[in-house]
Amino acid sequence: MFRVVVPADFGDREVVWNVTAHGRTDSAYGSLRVDYVVDKLMKMMDIGGVGVAESELANMAPVVRVEGAAERTVRVGEPLALQAFASDDGIPTRMPSMRWPPVKHNAWGLRVSWYVYRGDGDQVTFEPEQVKVYPDYRGNSPWTPGWMPPVPPADGRFPVTATFREPGTYVLRVMAHDGGSISNEPVTVNVTAD
Repeated sequence: MFRVVVPADFGDREVVWNVTAHGRTDSAYGSLRVDYVVDKLMKMMDIGGVGVAESELANMAPVVRVEGAAERTVRVGEPLALQAFASDDGIPTRMPSMRWPPVKHNAWGLRVSWYVYRGDGDQVTFEPEQVKVYPDYRGNSPWTPGWMPPVPPADGRFPVTATFREPGTYVLRVMAHDGGSISNEPVTVNVTAD
């Protein structure tokens, strides 16, 4: 995420950001046009179909925070204990994903997952296995028909152990999602060979 300050007389012009990687150039466009505005309601409807009912408009993003240092060091193969605290306002109410074929509407209710944000995700394992943060209709995913978010622990704490198979610098994130809004918090992990 980044911000661009534009002059007061910017009008209907666009800001274009070009990124070239691996021989391919992609562009991102931004403007002040109303149809480009992404507000809270737009985000909720896009990621979970929330915001249709009047009561859902009051939905607030879940609160999530990593307990402990924001940067850690661990050796290859050594389990790293991590813990996050998460809470939610209960909007939208818990409800399973029941539609087939799957659509972008997924299950509602607080769920928390740790995932690899930067680094080789194939080199990291989590215990217990984490709910997928991407669409996967085969299982352990809010996009799986009938999937229901697990009941959150009474103390709001979500522990996990991460084990790394290769040295390097990884950024892990913990995501709290209520089916309509998302919050993330990062932890940087420096993994050494010895």
